[in-house]
Amino acid sequence: MMQVPFLDLKAAYDELAPQTEPEMLESLRSGWYILGPQVAQFEQQFAAYCEADHAIGVANGLDALRLALVALDIGAGDKVLVPSNTYIATWLAVSQCGAIPVPVEPDPATHNITAEGIQQAMQTGVKAVIAVHLYGQPADMTAICATAEALGIRVIEDAAQAHGARWKGKRIGAMGDVACWSFYPGKNLGALGDGGALTTNCPDLADQLRLLRNYGSREKYKNDVPGFNSRLDPVQACFLSVKLQVLDDWNTRRAQIAERYLQDLQDTDLILPHIAQDAQSAWHLFVVRHKERSRFAADLESAGIQTLVHYPIPPHAQAAYASLGLADADLPIASELAQQVISLPIGPHLSQEQVSHVIEAARRYS
Repeated sequence: MMQVPFLDLKAAYDELAPQTEPEMLESLRSGWYILGPQVAQFEQQFAAYCEADHAIGVANGLDALRLALVALDIGAGDKVLVPSNTYIATWLAVSQCGAIPVPVEPDPATHNITAEGIQQAMQTGVKAVIAVHLYGQPADMTAICATAEALGIRVIEDAAQAHGARWKGKRIGAMGDVACWSFYPGKNLGALGDGGALTTNCPDLADQLRLLRNYGSREKYKNDVPGFNSRLDPVQACFLSVKLQVLDDWNTRRAQIAERYLQDLQDTDLILPHIAQDAQSAWHLFVVRHKERSRFAADLESAGIQTLVHYPIPPHAQAAYASLGLADADLPIASELAQQVISLPIGPHLSQEQVSHVIEAARRYS
């Protein structure tokens, strides 16, 4: 039986090994293991790719979100609007700053938050909104930024799944005050371990973020602010620099798979992804909805196809946020999505035969 993994990270590494291994070996032999020229080079490359003026490498995506909030002076008692349907890291960053997450229900079609949702959820004490570009599809940054400006709140982009995505032809990376990135291995631009970054057009904010990631210090043993230890590893930076060169090509492979799915699964019981007119998705995930998800997943598994659920338990239903007292009835869209969403394989190293196998099985069992 043909096997279809959800994502083949070894195939991705093998394709890049001839380029990455010499670069990483040179970094290992350099004797420079914290920040340094490799990180600075990647930061410059990634900023240019994102059409942003500055990029700041950090240890992981959660740290990127947390540092963004701290740099924007958001802390204890402040409130931050967050999507009700997102990975819990978006909420955790808010909590770790001492602030309070205020959930915003998403558009049921795109699964992203909207300007209208932000207006409805707005309340006294809200200082910022975190707009997540979920599954790789950009949220409507035109409307969100305009609404945030009118409300007097800051805009943080959670772009952990949106490497290479565009809104109205412009790269995601500097539409809000700051964009936060994860380089977790499974991301479109994934490292060989944890890693993250922030991008922004604001020089003062970039300077503050560089300060915060390095113990609040510009000069060794002189600490200007209570900072953190969150620095992108130079070996990871070497790998990411090489991978960045093929990111658009690999995203094109993902888009071609998505196009086949959208074409060949349109007359099934699946609810397929809806891509907004002005959005160019990075297709990090291909998320469908099925009212009998467990059965559908089991049927695909029996055909050798691995699927995942992003995400089975929304943040408000996690024990970590029980103190907020939010019930499923308070956030019905997020709760329904959590019961129905399932992600099909869309990795850039799927063969055409594997994609055909997924389509045939999905048609048979949906």
